[in-house]
Amino acid sequence: MIYPATDQLSSAERAFMINATEIDILPGVRGDLDEPLVSGPASALVPILLPLVDRGWIEVCRLVPWTAPDGSLGEQPGPPIPRQELPAVLADAENWEYPQSGTWLGCLTLTLTEAGQRVPR
Repeated sequence: MIYPATDQLSSAERAFMINATEIDILPGVRGDLDEPLVSGPASALVPILLPLVDRGWIEVCRLVPWTAPDGSLGEQPGPPIPRQELPAVLADAENWEYPQSGTWLGCLTLTLTEAGQRVPR
């Protein structure tokens, strides 16, 4: 498989790849986007993210509880959300906002797949 360098991706696609590299929650992608996408509706971001999922570079997961070896509690990405469920999950605008509760458990996060990690940066 041939992998393009990230300079061959659009700035919005690069923003999603950065977010996945950082394993940041989904709303964090807006910090790496340019206008008008930063302040636009989440529905404008779905057609950018899904092709990256379809290429096998990014997975969309929910954060689940995790216990570190020292016993401290934290979060980690859970299993990937099945592709057929993603359009409905991503259509929920609440998934694109930081949680009011301040807790990230259950929030969507992006992770790079093994193939996504091979995309030259």
